[in-house]
Formats: sequence, structure tokens, C-alpha cells
Amino acid sequence: MFEVMTYEAILEDMLSRVTSDVDKREGSVIYDALAPCAYQLAQNYFNLNNFIDLVSGDTAVGIYLDRVVADYGITRKPATMAVRKVTATGAIPIGSRWGLGETTYLITGSLTENSYKAQCEQYGETGNLYTGNLLTLDNIPDIKATLAEIITAGEEEETDDNLRIRFYNQIQSPSTSGNADNYKKWALEVPGVGDAKVYPLWNGNGTVKVIIVDSNMAIDTGLEQPVYNHIEAVRPIGATVTVTSPASRDISVTANIKLDGTRHLQEVVSSFTQAFTGYLKGTIFEAYMVSYARIGSLLLATEGIADYSDLLVNGGVTNVAIEDTEMPIAGIITLTEVVTE
Repeated sequence: MFEVMTYEAILEDMLSRVTSDVDKREGSVIYDALAPCAYQLAQNYFNLNNFIDLVSGDTAVGIYLDRVVADYGITRKPATMAVRKVTATGAIPIGSRWGLGETTYLITGSLTENSYKAQCEQYGETGNLYTGNLLTLDNIPDIKATLAEIITAGEEEETDDNLRIRFYNQIQSPSTSGNADNYKKWALEVPGVGDAKVYPLWNGNGTVKVIIVDSNMAIDTGLEQPVYNHIEAVRPIGATVTVTSPASRDISVTANIKLDGTRHLQEVVSSFTQAFTGYLKGTIFEAYMVSYARIGSLLLATEGIADYSDLLVNGGVTNVAIEDTEMPIAGIITLTEVVTE
């Protein structure tokens, strides 16, 4: 809006209003008097442009986006702590603290004999990363404890992009009392949920199925109970709700590739796998087919690959259909370098 209000434009306008019988050249008294004022005015106009962006839902960031969406009853999902399983060679006290790597864990309850539930004391995904022998922080002797599988994954604070998507979903979808958009909205309100698909009347009148994935567009069965509990607390009376995760469908890729000499085979495989995984995540709840041609395009777009041949996707040369209750994940990726004489 104020892009034309530059320092040069403002100064030129100010000087044009000074009578012509006054020296207005650079370095003159009037020039040196007006230049600082023009600079400050230009800075103010620049700030005004930024302020406008900070109060609009499509450009606001951080706390300013929080304030925009708060007007519609939406709040940013906070970071959560991971809950892990801990196995031990003997009994360990509830409330004891243990450490591994950059994380510490508090024993919060028992699961079975010498098996415990532990909550990470750090927020976010760091609590999901480590597995192995724990170090006691409370000087518990003669007991070895091991950090095992994830019970509930820790999640980072909701990003601006995800919060903006939820904001758009709410204001653009006709969410009424208990329709499909409502159930999706309620599922997305739970920390850690990245997307959801709703199946009304999936098992007859009064039944609703909600399939969810986490914020990384991956399967996390630990989210199912929190989502179910939240929906039960806010849904209309009379509905029978089922919350579940999609079934995984491995998508394997095999191809012969010719390198262009700029990258090693291992680097090429890593880059393609990352691009392929990103493509699959983009299809979740959106497209129920993995495109054979798209995978070929990803191969050609991968830095270091000059050409490819004999591409097979799940052993075939056609698109792979995905059921609406499935999500595709990257399976075995086999890229074989073809060396030409």
C-alpha cells in the first residue's frame, strides 16, 4: 500500500515544495535539513506496511497470528511432552528421575512388573528421539533401567502454517452442530493432530468415524484416545464416535539410474527418498492414488540423476490405488547405478 513512499520519493516531494530561489542541491542547508525527516517518514511507511501484514490472517505470524485467530475462538496448540515406556531390572520408585542424552524422564506410574510409564521433562519431539540405557538422577543403586517404546509422542508447538490452515478450515467450512466439518475441527484441536478425515454414518445411523494422523503426517495411535476424549466432551448427544488411525501401505520403488557425476549414489538416494516421502505425505486424505508418472518426474528432478530406466512401483508400471482408510508410506527404495562405457 505504501510501497511508493520511499526515502527518495519523499525527499523529492519535500524539495519540490521549496521555492526555486533556494539552493536545494545535495549538501545544501535545506537539503541536509529535509533529508533526515524524509528518511524517518520512509521508515514509518515501511513499518505501516508490516503492521498491515501482521493483522491479516494470510500474512500474520507468531503472536500476531494468535491474536487474529483468537477472534474466532482458535488457539495455538501447545507443545507436549513425550510419554515413554521404561523397563527395569527391579522395582524403581514412582517419582524418580532418569536421564538419557539431552532428555530427562519422570517415572509417573507402573504398567506391569518392572515396567513403567515415564514422562519426558522437556517439551517437543526431543522426547521421542532417544532409546537405550537410562542414567539414574536420584542415586538409585543396583537397578538398570532402559528407555523403550513411545506411548504418546511429544509434539512441538503448532507452527504458523498449521495454525493458519486450521483458521482457514474453520472460517471457510460450513461448521454447524455436529456435521462432518465439526468433527474434523474438533479432532484438529487436539495437540499433535496434523489432519483428519471424517466418515459420517460409516456404520449406520448415528455413527461417525474419524481417522487421524499426527502433525508430521504419520501414524500415531497414541493420539486416538485423546482425540476420542475431546470429541466426546464437545459432540452433540446421540452420536457413536470411533477414532482410529489409517492403515499403512508401503510403496516401494525400484529403478536403474544414470548419474551425471555431480553427486554420489548415496546422496542421490537420500535426496530422492526425502522428495518421495514428501510427495506421499501430500497425498494423505487428498488423493487415493500414487502416480507412477509423478515418481518418474521426482527421479528426473533429483539432483545428480541424468536419466532413469526400468522404474517399478510396487513391482509394476502403473499407478498404485490407495484405499480411503490407508495412507501410503515409503517402503524399500532401490536405485541402482548404471555405468555406461
